[in-house]
Amino acid sequence: MPNPAIVRFSRDMGITHSEFFRTLPAALATLPYTVQGHDVVIGEDTRRLVISLSPEGRRRIAALSLPTTQVHFTFSGYSPQDIDRFMARFDRAFQRGGG
Repeated sequence: MPNPAIVRFSRDMGITHSEFFRTLPAALATLPYTVQGHDVVIGEDTRRLVISLSPEGRRRIAALSLPTTQVHFTFSGYSPQDIDRFMARFDRAFQRGGG
């Protein structure tokens, strides 16, 4: 049986680790997951997703200082459509209002 496709990509998010972990349950809905340090492991059937957080950083814009964290996604066994659906739900959960 061939190995499932592995898809990796990263995002720079303006968020602290505590904010990330506070919002995570809404992003994952009913998916079972475990937290191992700065990694979140989602395993369901033959699919696996690992979300890894980089150390927290700061982005400075003039006198303003904003949190930043690189978030790395590693999908194994997910179809492109499944990845798109997951990321749409993830993005909705982490979307912030503005105005």
